[in-house]
Amino acid sequence: MAYDLDQFIADCRATLSRDPGPKGRETVRANLERLLANKDFVQATVGEDAPLGLKVLYEDHDLGFQVLAHVNDKARKSPPHDHGKSWAIYGQATGYTDMIEWERVDKGGDRAELKEIKRYRLAPGDAGIYADGAIHSIDYPDRARFIRVTGTNLDRIERVRFDLKTGAVQQMTPQQAT
Repeated sequence: MAYDLDQFIADCRATLSRDPGPKGRETVRANLERLLANKDFVQATVGEDAPLGLKVLYEDHDLGFQVLAHVNDKARKSPPHDHGKSWAIYGQATGYTDMIEWERVDKGGDRAELKEIKRYRLAPGDAGIYADGAIHSIDYPDRARFIRVTGTNLDRIERVRFDLKTGAVQQMTPQQAT
């Protein structure tokens, strides 16, 4: 029997209850890769017939984590941004996502200077993890789709994005997933 969403959620709950830190999150990342190997799950959740948009697949009311499906139709290149005081794990289901990780090299404030520290591509079946406050940007083509697990509902916390040209630091608006 293929590893499915219900088993993934149960494993997330068990893992994050025992260890909500980096080791537990790494286990969640590895299990997300297992889930993405289930072609029936991918087809049903983010396949060609799946409704477009951002959908909450699960929200844990005790531990706070969310599992979301990003069913994208059009290409997108995001500005560098963080997930505030939450972690995030991106699991590529279809297409690819180019990831850039950034480091803030200024002293803080409403203007920022960022330095690129890592660049890589998530291909189908790959999952990448981003710690609390980590800054990254994403770039994907038309029809790229992914599953994302976050430590909390990002609509409820402060997050920022960075304008590379001007250095402006701006509050992000809710992602409209809930």
